[in-house]
Amino acid sequence: MDPYHYSATVAQSNEQLFTLDAVPEQESPQDSAITRDINRTFPAHDYFKDTGGDGQDSLYKICKAYSVYDEEIGYCQGQSFLAAVLLLHMPEEQAFSVLVKIMFDYGLRDLFKQNFEDLHCKFFQLERLMQEYLPDLYNHFLNVGLEAHMYASQWFLTLFTAKFPLYMVFHIIDLLLCEGISVIFNVALALLKTSKDDLIQTDFEGALKFFRVPVPKRYRSEENAKKLMELACGMKISQKKLKKFEKEYHTLREQQEQQEAPIERYERENRRLQEANMRLEQENDDLAHELVSSKIALRKDLDNAEEKADALNKELLLTKQKLVDSEDEKRRLEEESAQLKEMCRRELDKSESEIKKNGSIIGEYKQICTQLSERLEKQQTANRGELEKIRFKVEGCEKCSSLFNKEGRVRTVNTASAGGSGEQDEEKEGLKIQLREMELELAQTKLQLVEAECKLQDLEHHLGLALNEVQAAKKTWFNRTLSSIKTVTGNQGKETT
Repeated sequence: MDPYHYSATVAQSNEQLFTLDAVPEQESPQDSAITRDINRTFPAHDYFKDTGGDGQDSLYKICKAYSVYDEEIGYCQGQSFLAAVLLLHMPEEQAFSVLVKIMFDYGLRDLFKQNFEDLHCKFFQLERLMQEYLPDLYNHFLNVGLEAHMYASQWFLTLFTAKFPLYMVFHIIDLLLCEGISVIFNVALALLKTSKDDLIQTDFEGALKFFRVPVPKRYRSEENAKKLMELACGMKISQKKLKKFEKEYHTLREQQEQQEAPIERYERENRRLQEANMRLEQENDDLAHELVSSKIALRKDLDNAEEKADALNKELLLTKQKLVDSEDEKRRLEEESAQLKEMCRRELDKSESEIKKNGSIIGEYKQICTQLSERLEKQQTANRGELEKIRFKVEGCEKCSSLFNKEGRVRTVNTASAGGSGEQDEEKEGLKIQLREMELELAQTKLQLVEAECKLQDLEHHLGLALNEVQAAKKTWFNRTLSSIKTVTGNQGKETT
């Protein structure tokens, strides 16, 4: 409902402003009917569903205040729905003021006067509009004996508030405050037009049932309700035409009264009242059924909510226990992590000390190898010098030079061709001895060289083993640390899952 419209309505009804505090402290003659209807008014709505709640309390005050305010009409069944719609948009006193405005200035209370005479006039006008706008549906209703008062009573008396969704009702009340009570004809014709194809297929009972259930249910969709209101606003129903139909109704009533005997008129009126009473009882039963169904649904929802709450409490307790266990596990893992860090630190210090120790050993090995290499080179140089000296001496001696070739090796001498003096033999023996000594010295030098090379290889081998041990120690520490971290992380992930 547009706040501008109801605010303007309240402003225009200042002369009728009637505060609820000004209601006389007296019993309303319809108090029992009001109390009964309050519990049946929008029982599924959050504001009105609680017995004795703020919504029901405000609704009771407004309905009782109006029954005291308008003594001629008092409270009428279904009036609580209109009051409830107004309460959803404004405070109590404004809602009461707008209700008075609609009842008096918009002519809604006239429908309840003179034995519902004006209401039957509205039914006649609706049927004449159907005859003009929806002739096929009008003829079908005529054939099955379905009259407007059998399905349209609540449309006029409650302004569609009793059966239809609230977002649709808000639009209807908004239009009524802007355009007047004739808007009901627009909405009624729009409803009949949109349901014409379905209604033509029904019989008398089927049509009444269709009006009670499928028609309101169809407009629970906001899209369908919006299309219906657009169709209703697009229908042009002139006030002149309604006045014409009203005159026709009064003319027919006068003719019926002139033709009918008083007893027949009273019997006809009695039958009409009995039909209206039966219809109201059926509507009352429907509302009671809806109330019971709503209470059962609310009870089920409450039971489900309690079950869910219990389940959530159990989950909360389990979660708290898991949290405590997780915190204990966290502390344990932190202690293990600290121990692991300390162990890793000790291993790292140990590895560093071993690396330093191995480094010093390697340095010593390198120094020893360097010294041995230098000694070997010096020895080789000295040996080469000695050999050169011997070679020079041999080459300088004519006798010796004949015994050695250019490469320094001993030549084989033919005994037959050589002179064999004893002096020469002694000199040869001396040279042979000296040569053997030199070869022995050379062999020793080569042996020392081989030993030095073996020591060098051994040192290099030890150096490689030391480096491998250092790398293995590093890898073992790193892998152990990494696997510990993975194990801790995996355990935490499983516990979280």
